[in-house]
Amino acid sequence: MGDEDWIELKFRLADGTDIGPTKYSQFMTVASLKERIISQWPKDRENAPKTINEIKVINGGKILENNTTLSETRSLPFGELIPGMVTTMHVVLRPPLLVPKNEKLQDKPPVKNSCVCCIL
Repeated sequence: MGDEDWIELKFRLADGTDIGPTKYSQFMTVASLKERIISQWPKDRENAPKTINEIKVINGGKILENNTTLSETRSLPFGELIPGMVTTMHVVLRPPLLVPKNEKLQDKPPVKNSCVCCIL
């Protein structure tokens, strides 16, 4: 692969710290990229992601889909990936799922709605 097949990326986390810059193949999928981000995540952070579904990678204001390659993201209007330049992508964590505070609410059977109509 030539130099044009590699893209230099750095990732800006929500707290303003960066991961990288590092060179990545243009043919790498976003899912593989997320795995690399998780492996390079700063160890001193409390909210480190554990799976690729817990993070979103944003380039040019667009959330990148897991099944796309970096070369396919070149079609984004604002986020051109140019070989030889460092491109910054933003990484955000998905908010955790809310767990009900009162577990007793889940023990109750679901309320069945019924409607009675009467025509006189």
